[in-house]
Amino acid sequence: MPEAVHPLPGGLVLRPCRPADLDQVGALLAARGEETDAEDQRLVADDPDLGPAATAVVADGDRVVSTATLLAETVRLDDVVLPAGQVELVATDPGYEGRGLVRALMAWAHARSAARGDLVQVMIGIPYFYRLFGYEYAVDIAPARPLVDVPAAAPGLRPATPADLPDLAALQASAQQRADVAVPHPAARLRWLVAHAASTTWVAERDGGVVASARSRADDGAVLLAEPTAVDDRATDQLLAGVVALAAGRAVRVTDRPASLPGQAWARRLGPGSELAEQYYLRVPDPGALLEAIRPVLGRRLAGSGVDPGGTDVVVSTYGASWRLPVTDDGLGAVVPGGRLQAPEARGGAGVAPDQLGALLFGPHGMHGLARRRPDVYPGRRRELYEALFPPLSADVLTYYLPY
Repeated sequence: MPEAVHPLPGGLVLRPCRPADLDQVGALLAARGEETDAEDQRLVADDPDLGPAATAVVADGDRVVSTATLLAETVRLDDVVLPAGQVELVATDPGYEGRGLVRALMAWAHARSAARGDLVQVMIGIPYFYRLFGYEYAVDIAPARPLVDVPAAAPGLRPATPADLPDLAALQASAQQRADVAVPHPAARLRWLVAHAASTTWVAERDGGVVASARSRADDGAVLLAEPTAVDDRATDQLLAGVVALAAGRAVRVTDRPASLPGQAWARRLGPGSELAEQYYLRVPDPGALLEAIRPVLGRRLAGSGVDPGGTDVVVSTYGASWRLPVTDDGLGAVVPGGRLQAPEARGGAGVAPDQLGALLFGPHGMHGLARRRPDVYPGRRRELYEALFPPLSADVLTYYLPY
């Protein structure tokens, strides 16, 4: 198949990354971000599941002047697993800024994501910027809390190796079970995390088996412990004691993971975290397709709520468009797209601003909380129904980079 090349103004072209571009891509990422970004992109390019084609570049002749990479993710909502994309490793040469190159790369990423069937995109990114491309803040990032009480346990950690990958995946799956919304590490990213230098993945062993894991990163004179998992309380103490030993007197901050076993076991050992808002970005390209995919979840919520829908259908409007879910004896029927619906309450519907749909479907506030914060999110006349369909949700999101 011929390579897809998209001409851009000024003689530039947007095209897939080629193996010969990788040194330039790495140098650009290291210059505009962190030195380890070059290694991270090389891991993506060398991975058999992705390869160089997961990255796009903007080239001026033979010179790479901008780049972005699209990763493959999944987002689980209750028991429904949604294909998703994540844009990462974005950088532009300073001499080429202000020419719409990132916008062109984001359009490439979103088109590629749509072509493979992704229903959402999720990312962690710099403040505000990605709202320009259809993203909105939706899912809380757990705060990092200072460790104030060190457990009395024998430390014993070692860096994870490729042989530990099945155990790492199983531990993370167990840790995420209690979360309503979960973004796990794909198998490819687990391979990269064991190999790359930006963070270290640790495991604790007992009786020859892996019983706990976590990632750590040193910054600002402190050690950040993130993504902790463990099989029991003894393993949680072993894990935490091991990280304290590795910190060698430096302060330790722990990313709160309240639904996990370590999060529960360590609650009394941690001080308060920052109260500043930190959230992951989320983008919903096709609300109707997403509503159809999560229809089983909505149907179960309706059935379990005891709310009488009153013989009328469920209607969700983003004002410029709307979607109807017929109420049937079996739950909710297939989504029926509609047109502009500026006053959904007149049809027994709920309204949600399009940039708040991701927060409504995946976020911590639900219909009740968002309606209290946003005049353009409201349940209309059937408040009890729409609050039951869209409750507050807990989330556990794992991404390539650890939040600061």
